[in-house]
Amino acid sequence: MLFRSAGELPAELRSLLPGSHHWQQVFSPQITGVMRLVVQQILRCPFNGATERLYLQGKVCELMALYVAAVAAVAEPVTDFATATLRPDTTERIHSAAEILRSHLEHPPSQIDLAQQVGVGIRTLQKGFKAVFGLTPFAYLTQQRMHLAEQLLRQRNCTVAEVSNIVGYAHTARFAAAFKRYFGITPSECSQGRKIL
Repeated sequence: MLFRSAGELPAELRSLLPGSHHWQQVFSPQITGVMRLVVQQILRCPFNGATERLYLQGKVCELMALYVAAVAAVAEPVTDFATATLRPDTTERIHSAAEILRSHLEHPPSQIDLAQQVGVGIRTLQKGFKAVFGLTPFAYLTQQRMHLAEQLLRQRNCTVAEVSNIVGYAHTARFAAAFKRYFGITPSECSQGRKIL
């Protein structure tokens, strides 16, 4: 979709236009695991010739879409949306649910149990997590597990198997696969000091 004038641009993208004074703040979204994965796919393109060109063009478009979505999220934080669409007591319950997940990464409650613990329905829990954090409860749990795993691996005090257990994965191979999907590097590479893309 092409925009004929600045007035037709979504509000969250207008701050990127010349003359805006806070474009640098807006244009610095957090790089996500999905973005890293796309970059890895670009670097490891399995094709040649015209197929390679087509594949890379598609991946660049995908990366641009993810980046613009992240810029929009920085320009208009999810929490502002949450306060506008959720009752204050519901927002507090969602934050309580997030705290429960962070406190029980090794053995988290099921979504049904979590909803019951904080006194909301399962659909309210799912919609609330999306509104407050921009993630499903499961994706939020995965995010917290992966960030803790990265910290532990970089400290080099634990083996990959120990970190896997600490963050709630019974099988090291499943943990390693989830870690690589999220960060684009293996847990072993992380513990050896390799930087995340």
